[in-house]
Amino acid sequence: MIGIIAAMNVEMDSLRSHMENTETEVVSGIRFVRGTLEGKEVVTAVCGIGKVFAALCAQTMILRYQPESIINTGVAGTLCDELSIGSIAVSSSVVQHDMDTSPLGDPVGLISGINKVELPANSALAQNLSACANTMGIKTASGVIASGDQFVASAERKAFITETFHAIACEMEGAAIGQVCYVNHVPFCILRAISDSADGSSHMDYPTFVKMAAEQSVNLLRRYLRTC
Repeated sequence: MIGIIAAMNVEMDSLRSHMENTETEVVSGIRFVRGTLEGKEVVTAVCGIGKVFAALCAQTMILRYQPESIINTGVAGTLCDELSIGSIAVSSSVVQHDMDTSPLGDPVGLISGINKVELPANSALAQNLSACANTMGIKTASGVIASGDQFVASAERKAFITETFHAIACEMEGAAIGQVCYVNHVPFCILRAISDSADGSSHMDYPTFVKMAAEQSVNLLRRYLRTC
């Protein structure tokens, strides 16, 4: 079984419309829909926005459904020239850009208890998702995806995340899901279509392009499931 988590309904509704033999269960306030998609057994969930909701969802999914791997799909802001609106970011690793105990002498982004800044995504998942994107003619890049409990909408914050973590995209859930998967030894990957430029214009980009970008992620994920 493959677990698929999105933060918002706009990122999940289209995907669920293609599922068959579905069963629905609500656990910890989260609606889990289990069934088949492109011939594969999946369980899907809309976690809500932010790292706490994302972690709650991922841990519940792991304990209740024991997925073999988890993919977090949805949209993100670009942090690099290689990714423009509609292109795809695939995680090689994840970081939490708002985690900061540096006044105690720690590196910015260090996750206490794990003592890591970057958490590695599953390389096979990342490679296969990137290969599917290339087959579909979708521009893609693989690298660090940064998460934090803020919608990045300033050039200054964008520059900080890029310079500190060398990240290619930013969003609000992936690294929390990655941390839960890491401590539970569940392979994971973050798949995000670019919806905005993560700078002073992002508040204008996002409402215009979020649905288009989300559909790009859905199409890629369906192609992956058909071939994996």
